[in-house]
Amino acid sequence: MSEKPWIRVARFWEKSGEEVVCRLCERRCRISEGRSGFCKTRAVIGGKLYTLVYGNISSISANPIEKKPFFHYWPGSYSLTIGTWSCNFTCP
Repeated sequence: MSEKPWIRVARFWEKSGEEVVCRLCERRCRISEGRSGFCKTRAVIGGKLYTLVYGNISSISANPIEKKPFFHYWPGSYSLTIGTWSCNFTCP
């Protein structure tokens, strides 16, 4: 996978029989070999879970700290928010 630096072994997963269980979000996808999870950004390759979007940024913004779940920061300061490709929702 070295020729594609955005594909890396993922974190937060475990093997469960013939499947891999992704533990990144609340969906807890059970993914079999050669398939991807609901978000389409994690897939099982060779019995391991890989992230297919490592380092890919789809959005970046500075948001007021009051918008975030931070409780010990200065009011009126900003937090850098970075997002990547994925979806955990079931929009029509």
